Amino acid sequence: QVQLVESGGGLVQTGGSLRLSCAFSGRTFSSYTMGWFRQAPGKEREFVAGINRSGRYTNYADSAKGRFTISRDNAENTVYLQMNNLKPEDTAVYYCAGRWGVQIVADNRGGYDSWGQGTQVTVSS
Repeated sequence: QVQLVESGGGLVQTGGSLRLSCAFSGRTFSSYTMGWFRQAPGKEREFVAGINRSGRYTNYADSAKGRFTISRDNAENTVYLQMNNLKPEDTAVYYCAGRWGVQIVADNRGGYDSWGQGTQVTVSS
């Protein structure tokens, strides 16, 4: 049973930074493509960033490009999301997601089958 546990969320001012972490357990982490999604109140859950199994390939939503960086440490079974220059519109619950055995870094919910419980990020103006 795969378990994903996010941490690192919180309240930050506009222009600030946060680093989210997602601790993975239960299966072989290096066999999973990983992603970050977010969901704001009243909105659909949307893709933010994804990273392939080796960490060599990443994919970002347009809203994240140039500000967010996804990375992974396969020795530590952890995926990260470094978020810089945060804006009020980044306020959302951020979810970690994973998919076993695929090379493609999907940018939609259907591309992932394991999910964390989420961590709240609030950016004040």
